[in-house]
Formats: sequence, C-alpha cells, structure tokens
Amino acid sequence: MTRVDEVLFLDTNILLAATDESRHHHLLASKLLSASGSLGCRCALSGQIIREYLVVATRSVEANGLGLDAADALANVEQLSSRLEFCDESESVSTRLRSLVRAYHWTGKRIHSANVVATMNAHGITRLVTENPADFQVCQDITLITLSEGQLLFGE
Repeated sequence: MTRVDEVLFLDTNILLAATDESRHHHLLASKLLSASGSLGCRCALSGQIIREYLVVATRSVEANGLGLDAADALANVEQLSSRLEFCDESESVSTRLRSLVRAYHWTGKRIHSANVVATMNAHGITRLVTENPADFQVCQDITLITLSEGQLLFGE
C-alpha cells in the first residue's frame, strides 16, 4: 500500500494504458491516475515520458501506436500533465544517467530505462509504476509496481 505523500513515477506504458481502452490494464491505469490524490500519493512523470507518449500516441495502429493525430495526443498530454508532478531532467539527472550506464553497462534502448531511473534518483523517488518491470529489475534502489499489482496501490 502507498504511504501518504509518496510519489509514484509513471512509466510511459501506464499513460498509454490509461488512454487506450483496448489495453489490458486500462481500468487500473485510469483508476491510478484518477484516485492517486485520494490515496494520499502523487504521480510524477518527466519530459522523456511525455516524448515517448507522443511518439506512440501519434504512431499508426498498424505500427503498435494509438493512431492519434497530433492535436488529440497533445490534448491528452495537457490533461495528464495537469494531474501529475513534473520532474525536470537537470544536470544531476544527466550525471546520474552516466553513472547508471557505467555501473550496469546499459546500451542502446536500455538507456531510456536508465534515464527514467536517473530522473527518479535525482528527485528522490523510489517507486516506479511500469508494465515492463524486466527493463528495470537490475536497479536495486527502486521498487517496481505493475498495474496487475494494483492491490498494493489501492489496498484491495
């Protein structure tokens, strides 16, 4: 269960699940976004998460995207951003990113995951809600939560 005033960092796939009713955990993602305040926790994202969301949201359905036009995708980002805390990607994030890449030998697309962790570390956030826990399991200083583990968040 979440603690009062705890910050949960949301991975891109959580925002996509909340947007796309056909996604497996759509209801849980929507519930997390709408109920986080009443749960006493706050949800956060970064510029990277917004960029990744826009990439997938505007990509065609045939290419595993949502097929939204730019205006609709941006409207979704505005609505989502109004409910979430924004974590800046500062020099301390960049420094932490380089440290993580060195420590875990991350390369290629894995560096996106490293940057999520670096952002969380720089902002003192320890819990990540993601549907891709394998991407982050090497990091022992964060706690991974999947939407299927919703009972941990909602006390169910």
